[in-house]
Amino acid sequence: MIIFIFIVIYFYLKRFLNFHRNKKVSKDKMFLIFNKINLNNWMKLTKKERYNLAKKESVSYLNKRKVLLEEIRKEYKRISKENSKKS
Repeated sequence: MIIFIFIVIYFYLKRFLNFHRNKKVSKDKMFLIFNKINLNNWMKLTKKERYNLAKKESVSYLNKRKVLLEEIRKEYKRISKENSKKS
């Protein structure tokens, strides 16, 4: 019975330490943007991590661009309707 309790405590402790260590490592390696200041940190990342960060940045840029284009189109339609009513 005592051995079972020690085994359970060991597994919970091991899982907690691994989770805490992984969380700390992933938190340190996350960079939101690429610039001269974090160039060295960016190059220390693995190829896969750099690819994933660049992919996230690309997707966010694409989404911002889509929203901006939609706003421009709405504004153009509103202006053209106003001009056609005046004529």
